[in-house]
Amino acid sequence: MTGPGRSEESGQAAPSRRALVAAGFGEVERAGSLLESPELAPVPAEEMVRILADAPNPDQALILLIRLIERAPSAATALQEPDTARRLVRLLGSSEALGEFLIRRTEHIDLVLDPAGAATTAPVLGPQRWEADTDGLRRLLLESVGADPDQTPPVASLRGKDAATALRVAYRRQLTAIALQDLEAEEPADAQPRVSLWLADLAGAAIEASLAVARAEAVEQHGEDALQVQLAVIGMGKCGARELNYISDVDVIFAHRTTLDDERRAAQIAGELASGISRVISAAAPEQGLWEVDANLRPEGKDGALSRTVDSHAEYYRRWAHSWEFQALLKARPIAGDPDVGREYLETIWPLVWTSSEREGFVESVQAMRRRVMENISHKERDREIKLGSGGLRDVEFTAQLLQLVHGRADESVRVRGTLEALHALQEASYISRRDGDAFAGHYRYLRLLEHRIQMVHMRRTHLMPHKTEALRVLARAMRGPGATGPVNAEGLVEAWNRTRRDVRALHEQIFYRPLLSTTAVLSADDVRLSAEAVQERLAALGYLDPKGAIRHIEALTGGVSRRAALQRQLLPVMLGWLANGPDPDGGLLAFRRLSESLGSSPWFLGMLRDSSAAAERLCQVLSSSRYISDMLEHLPEAAAWLGSDKDLAPRSFETQWTEIQSKMNRHPSADEAMRLIRLIRQREILRTAIADASGLLDQEAVGAALSDADQAAVLGALHVAEKDLGPDQEEITDLLVVAMGRQGGREIGYGSDMDVMFVHRPHEGADPDEAQRQAVELAKRISALLKQPCRPAVLGERPLEIDADLRPEGKKGPLARSMESYREYYRRWAEIWEVQALLRARPVAGDDDLAEEFTAWADTVRYAADPGPGPIREIRRIKARVEAERLPRGADPARHVKLGRGGLSDVEWLVQTLQLRHAHEHAALRTTSTLEALKALVHAGLLPAQDAEVLHRAWSLATRIRAGNMVWSGKPSDVVPTKRGDLEAVARWCGYEPGQASRFEEDYLRTTRQARQLFEKHFYGL
Repeated sequence: MTGPGRSEESGQAAPSRRALVAAGFGEVERAGSLLESPELAPVPAEEMVRILADAPNPDQALILLIRLIERAPSAATALQEPDTARRLVRLLGSSEALGEFLIRRTEHIDLVLDPAGAATTAPVLGPQRWEADTDGLRRLLLESVGADPDQTPPVASLRGKDAATALRVAYRRQLTAIALQDLEAEEPADAQPRVSLWLADLAGAAIEASLAVARAEAVEQHGEDALQVQLAVIGMGKCGARELNYISDVDVIFAHRTTLDDERRAAQIAGELASGISRVISAAAPEQGLWEVDANLRPEGKDGALSRTVDSHAEYYRRWAHSWEFQALLKARPIAGDPDVGREYLETIWPLVWTSSEREGFVESVQAMRRRVMENISHKERDREIKLGSGGLRDVEFTAQLLQLVHGRADESVRVRGTLEALHALQEASYISRRDGDAFAGHYRYLRLLEHRIQMVHMRRTHLMPHKTEALRVLARAMRGPGATGPVNAEGLVEAWNRTRRDVRALHEQIFYRPLLSTTAVLSADDVRLSAEAVQERLAALGYLDPKGAIRHIEALTGGVSRRAALQRQLLPVMLGWLANGPDPDGGLLAFRRLSESLGSSPWFLGMLRDSSAAAERLCQVLSSSRYISDMLEHLPEAAAWLGSDKDLAPRSFETQWTEIQSKMNRHPSADEAMRLIRLIRQREILRTAIADASGLLDQEAVGAALSDADQAAVLGALHVAEKDLGPDQEEITDLLVVAMGRQGGREIGYGSDMDVMFVHRPHEGADPDEAQRQAVELAKRISALLKQPCRPAVLGERPLEIDADLRPEGKKGPLARSMESYREYYRRWAEIWEVQALLRARPVAGDDDLAEEFTAWADTVRYAADPGPGPIREIRRIKARVEAERLPRGADPARHVKLGRGGLSDVEWLVQTLQLRHAHEHAALRTTSTLEALKALVHAGLLPAQDAEVLHRAWSLATRIRAGNMVWSGKPSDVVPTKRGDLEAVARWCGYEPGQASRFEEDYLRTTRQARQLFEKHFYGL
């Protein structure tokens, strides 16, 4: 042998390695050897290579061809005629499964060798016919199982495995005929819709034949009664829309009626007929099964009856069906069984589909359905998903279906089933532009062709792009029509696919929203103009509660010919969609308008949103979920620049803030101006923390620490301003210390929290004690007054820092500030146990460092002393019970009050603090002001079971998060779990729940706090 190809003895030139590679062979050495096979002897090797070069996978085609000729020598005659040879190798090189079928069932080689003769004998769809004969397919497959197509209802003469085998062989013969037509198309993407239509009709015919077999088996068991039950099979999904894949589950719903008096018996027979269909299609038999018959879209899913009467279906859809079920019904079409029952089903159910967009929760349901699809994709397959991934088939289908459901309520012209039909109807009715509709349809055909070519190889249900280079190269060849020339490579295919995905995603976003803009702004002539009513319908269906208001905002943003208006017209198609994904799209759109107006013509803002989709999406998320943040952003609009950078959203440390405050005070000696700047710095850092929190960049403990740092820096600044502002005649004669208490002391505050404090002072040596006391009180009042004033101009949404000193000794009756010696004396002689308990959260935050150390050392001797004993513990229990009875607001539901209610913040904190009072003298780790750190220490010390601590931690964290969610959502503080649907949904999302999971969030909170209360009572009262 001189090289790959024919031997020297054959007298024929062997194809060169280069020629084999150019023809598309991957395994060149093997191909050279196989080309010497005696089955191929009549054809010169070079000619054989030219023939095989038209196969997507020449290696596969060569092996299958040799095996086919071995089993059916007549197949060799195909190689003598160029068109026949091309047709055969394209089939073998495209589908190993269909090649194996011809090898296994060689009598069907006539489909290739004699297409004209085959078309007149067995196949209804032959290679020369581009129009499917739906009734002919039905008759052909019924006859394959021995049923009379003219009998009503048809009853098969074959049973069991014989019937299944005969049907499957007849089905695959037709499938092969379809594939041959498909592979002969000069423009495969243009032919794809017709192929899908044939496949759907073939599936319907197979189900019809399967029903005839199931009917025969039912007659054997139930006698003539089986003929008195009329069953209709309703195709759903791609089969119902006549856009089926080569291999796919066939989604169906069954409906029946009967002339029997016993309706339960009729339902039993109908169920047996339905299950019999699936058995004939896919149960074990000599010829392998076809596909799965999936009836899970029926009412109540897997838990519901397999078949129902039409009246029962109607009752279910009127009373109990979810919105997504109506979206699924959009594709419903009778495909087999009794035509009258199928017609009755459609006439009854179809009108209900077009009122579904009026239902409460419609938008949330559709959005949740789409999210579930995305969530079910494994992370490693997300970028390979042709069907479900971003920019995939689902984006096209979802877009078309939602627009149909929105506009089909009043416009019957868009009430069609197929995706391409829907896009055409939406174009004709001017709901989308011809340019966008044509582009969407072209991309859809391309993606469907990709899906078909991948499935055709093994006739397996898959929607994943190959990842191996060789498989991608074969797929690229398969995407071309016969005789196509020019280079083909894997990289080009992947590039085209990724480009299509990007375009589909962009169109998905634009088709919903861009036509809304064309009613209010001057766009290109190709953009469609919706009527005002259509715009309002679309906005309402997408979640905007005030469509008229939304239109006004769009007009304000996009009107005119300025650069800003032009950029807004570019941005809004995408941003309207992102806003619609939030709990308050109306509020978000209004906030975006205000923010845009606040920034005026600032070039960086819209440029940033245009160039950074992450910043734009983050902005939409924040604006549509938080009035608190939206209000602050409106008056601190420069903060929008942080949105594109996680680094810019990282909280500034206390030291960094204090350095900036010192610089401001040095440059602005005026007390009013210095204090205004200090308050602005605090407000800015709270906003930074809130945006980072909303963007998922901070955990709960980090949020509390960041907010505490901002408050501490502001208090320290206020103390310095107050000291400098004592007056020209006053000399500083005492050192003042501000001690944070409560949640401020534990660095566990939320948005809008007050600051609980105690003021401690230490007179200078030789100072008059009374004068020092007077000065300390004056400073304390001055600090409170400085911090309480709002920024000027007032910042909407700003909550000035309120100083609350009610936790000081003797409460409101006691002096506002005390000396260190006074504190020692008071706690030694008169302090009650609750005052010792309050010291557990005491943390110096501003003032003299030496005094802070002295105070902390003294406080430790009080709060971490020995176990207070049973008497004080009983007093703590009495006070806790009194707090629950007297401080809970009148009419408040204890189960929903996150602070004082059942299992809320108070329960967890009082339990932890009581255990600290009893055991901190023995366990140093318990000497902390943080509730969560103390919980961990209690577990490590063996004082609290880990599982109990976990429940308490969860309850405390969730209550804290709800408090923050209430504030962020509404801009107003609240300690109650909301009851209104919209508020509950917004707070649930802030707490990390997916959209539409408000009820689950509510149930989780009630369950968690109920468990926490039980543990509180067990450990608190069992001490």
